[in-house]
Amino acid sequence: MTQIAIHLVVDDPDQAASWYAEALGAHESSRVTLPDGRTLTVELLLGDTTLAIAGEMPGRGQRTPAALGGTSAALHVEVSDIDSAWARALQAGATVVEPVHDAFWGDRTGQFLDPSGHRWALDQHIEDVPSAEVAARAAELFGSATP
Repeated sequence: MTQIAIHLVVDDPDQAASWYAEALGAHESSRVTLPDGRTLTVELLLGDTTLAIAGEMPGRGQRTPAALGGTSAALHVEVSDIDSAWARALQAGATVVEPVHDAFWGDRTGQFLDPSGHRWALDQHIEDVPSAEVAARAAELFGSATP
């Protein structure tokens, strides 16, 4: 397990495991199935990151971001070819939040929601930008307005 493992609440663990495999290239590493045949959790590997997924359990406070009306976090995945990774995610049914663009910090990036409402960003590094230049670009982009 990596330093931080991610545990996401999804609508349906079986469907979500297939979606993350198709959209992000994740690979299943283990699964816990209950005696009645329902899937409790599926553990996936996304690169070197453990991604565990489990279905909603409202009585235990486990709800999807879609059920809660949104998420306050985005999961970033570094990719070597953002255009093909982006196309794969959209073909799998991702909902675009922010189209792919060249960002001021030196990455080509875009954000989407998965079917359960989790926000993902795909990032491809395209240039090294010194921190002073990042700050200058951010100031130019956002000016005095609050983002």
